[in-house]
Amino acid sequence: MEREFESPFSSGTPSTGSGSGDRGIDGFGPGFIRQGGVLECREVSLEELAERFGTPLYVYDSQGIADRVRAFQKAFQGVDFLLAYSVKANGNVAILDRIGALGAGADIVSGGELHRALTAGIPSERIVFAGVGKSEEEMEVALEAGIYSFHVESAGELRLLESVAARRDLTAPVGIRVNPDVVSPTPHEYTRTGHAASKFGVPVEQALELYRTARESPHLSLRGIDVHIGSQIVEVDPYLEALDTVLAMVDELGAEGLELEYLDLGGGFGVGYEGEAGLPLEALARAVVPRLASRGLRLLVEPGRAIVGPAGALLTRVRFRKRSGGKTFVITDGGMTELLRPSHYGGWHRIELVTQREDAPVAPVDVVGPVCETGDFLARDRELSVPEPGDLLAVGTAGAYGFSMSSNYNARLRPAEVMVEDGQVHLIRKRETVDDLLRGEVIPPRTPTPGTDES
Repeated sequence: MEREFESPFSSGTPSTGSGSGDRGIDGFGPGFIRQGGVLECREVSLEELAERFGTPLYVYDSQGIADRVRAFQKAFQGVDFLLAYSVKANGNVAILDRIGALGAGADIVSGGELHRALTAGIPSERIVFAGVGKSEEEMEVALEAGIYSFHVESAGELRLLESVAARRDLTAPVGIRVNPDVVSPTPHEYTRTGHAASKFGVPVEQALELYRTARESPHLSLRGIDVHIGSQIVEVDPYLEALDTVLAMVDELGAEGLELEYLDLGGGFGVGYEGEAGLPLEALARAVVPRLASRGLRLLVEPGRAIVGPAGALLTRVRFRKRSGGKTFVITDGGMTELLRPSHYGGWHRIELVTQREDAPVAPVDVVGPVCETGDFLARDRELSVPEPGDLLAVGTAGAYGFSMSSNYNARLRPAEVMVEDGQVHLIRKRETVDDLLRGEVIPPRTPTPGTDES
């Protein structure tokens, strides 16, 4: 019997438990439950993982990732479908390997992400290349690899791609990213990408002219059309508004004899950071599939957060606690260098004591990191069971835009990553060392200064 899988957007109680006393935690994926007062990932204690691998530490639920991929594939099974996972959300090659093994592809935005996807075994014919500033070198490498399509975002990019393909005596597969001028209801202005003032995509009329011009080139193959309107969207209507815009373009081009093969609806499918419902995937699929099936179009989508977000948690240890200015600060060993979203996007993540303490008072606290910045925080004025120094905290729904946006600011070491899979724990990225910080740096010889011992 085929194993059931959870919705890609549920983040509360899991569909099946591991025994009496199991309790799902709002704001954490279904694989994270509390058993006997201790938070676990698929029956593996997070306390044990922190003791074994140290903190800060990213923990990923492999089954949760697979369940989310399968949920997308099931929802859109009524049409020729490719899930092109957005590598920028989390590019660890172990995660890419597992996603690719399920028949998914990759949505990339750099040559480095192409290298990651290919290294993980994702076939090049399942890879689409997005991004507004592709370099000539990146185009060459992607052409030689034989990717499925380039998503072109300007006339200048299209001209450069054509010249690169001509020099290589190749034909570049192309889909133009359309800017449909849709203002999507995302939590932050930085995550809105479909409105006219965004740097992304090409306005409708300009895009139509690019298609008409490009069809004459022997080195360009117009394969599809692309649209992406933002990130962390939880409503269906903005997708349908953008879809109807590009479908009208498909019909107009078809009437002129230019038949396209696929339509890429983009990504940005929202998840529930606080335990609320995310985007209703099935409702979106019910509206989208008939529109594409009737035209014989293949459907691509580019989920990233919706695949890996709820399947990840960040573990961080409390170092100190202090009172200042009427506030209680809980100082942890993880901060903005490990999880930038709270500082950069105002992102909200559930934070829980991994091991419950019945005597802990509940009060508003600021959970802050050790980085030398006022903007270094994981939560502010958050009602929590007040932790003690040494307590372990878990930050929920941290599988997306966590490690991938981490940095070495303040010469900090990026954390380790582990994957829990079928009862086993795999170290999928080693913690950095101080030697890693200096890799690639060179101290040049000093020029002797007259009048000194060096002269």
